[in-house]
Amino acid sequence: MGEGVHISGLGFISSIGNNAKQVLESLREHRSGIEFHRFLEPDLSRVRSGGTVKGFSFPSHSWATWTFPEHLEVPRNLLRSLSPHGLYAYYAVEEMLAQSGLSRDALSDGQTGLFCASAGSPFLLHHYLKQMDESGGKRGHPLGVVSSISGTLNFTLGAHYGIRGGNLGFVSACASSSHALAYASEEIRHGRHERMIVVGAEDFTAESILPFAAMRALSFQEGTKASRPFDAARDGFVGTGGAACLLLESEASLSARGGKSLARLAGWGQASDGFDMTNSDPEGTGLTTAMNKAMKDAGWRTAELDYINAHATSTPVGDLSEGKAIRSFLGAAIGRVPVSSTKGLTGHGLSLAGALEAGICTLCLQNQFIPGNANLESVDPAFADLLLPVSPEPRRLNKILSNSSGFGGSNVCLAFEKA
Repeated sequence: MGEGVHISGLGFISSIGNNAKQVLESLREHRSGIEFHRFLEPDLSRVRSGGTVKGFSFPSHSWATWTFPEHLEVPRNLLRSLSPHGLYAYYAVEEMLAQSGLSRDALSDGQTGLFCASAGSPFLLHHYLKQMDESGGKRGHPLGVVSSISGTLNFTLGAHYGIRGGNLGFVSACASSSHALAYASEEIRHGRHERMIVVGAEDFTAESILPFAAMRALSFQEGTKASRPFDAARDGFVGTGGAACLLLESEASLSARGGKSLARLAGWGQASDGFDMTNSDPEGTGLTTAMNKAMKDAGWRTAELDYINAHATSTPVGDLSEGKAIRSFLGAAIGRVPVSSTKGLTGHGLSLAGALEAGICTLCLQNQFIPGNANLESVDPAFADLLLPVSPEPRRLNKILSNSSGFGGSNVCLAFEKA
């Protein structure tokens, strides 16, 4: 198995599939989860696409009207406390448990922790605050707070699964779930926990996504090709929602229960830009530093690196900054190491992105292939020296990096290794 922190379970609810098998098939077949979508009715915005989450519907704020896949029974007392992304997360955790073979008893043994990342549910929060205002403070839902604020995943999942280990949330915008994975790995490396459940999840609703249009961060292109990282015609990101769950486990725990290592989280690094509240450092200095720190933590040399999963969201400024960061990091290896962003297929999941892409990297290591850059039809000349595969390719993979960047210049790089 090798030493270190093992990824021993995966669960997905995403625009490209609602389980690991579907996600793998979409990646291999280059099948997009993005389609024409309007978030409001009537919708006067210019946003015309989204990474839709299939099989789920939230027509109102009442859980009694929600529809979701029937292969799982959702306990009523849990459902009434969940947000849309909380429901996504429940499905992802259940898949992880079934796939990993981790016993329910282990969840409450004090050696299993829960780290989560989300922005909460603006969908529900907006409704409950409006209800409060309109009633002059006389009306309110008894579970309104716990189902809507940013800690909702920790409250609801921690109680439902009887978590007795550490239970906390991470908030660093689009780097949040990568931070959660990084610090979860530290819990295992330092012997504080044997296992860590890490969940990233976001609503797919107007309230979570449309406000980014006012920042000119969203794409105004229509349909499948709206998300186009590294392309000269990119004009913004395409929003998506869903959930991803990863089980991190020590070698001792994995061996004792006869579990299977899917991949290793071999190291990580972080650094801030200290530049702007929203825009990345134009030179990508912080991300370059994070990548170098991840390599040092993992004990790798650049010559050993096989692939980089880019954060690249399809924004003009963000992709340019990351391209410079990767160029500075790779140096002479710039044309040898392939780089791709799976957001061309999935859309950008905000706090969810890091966990979703960590799961994708795990699937790539297991199945020895790299995803392509969807919708890359005319490479921006600024990226002409990067190796940017357009389609999925079989490739021998041992060591790969995955980048995440968030508002305030928060950069995280995770290093994954073949099991």
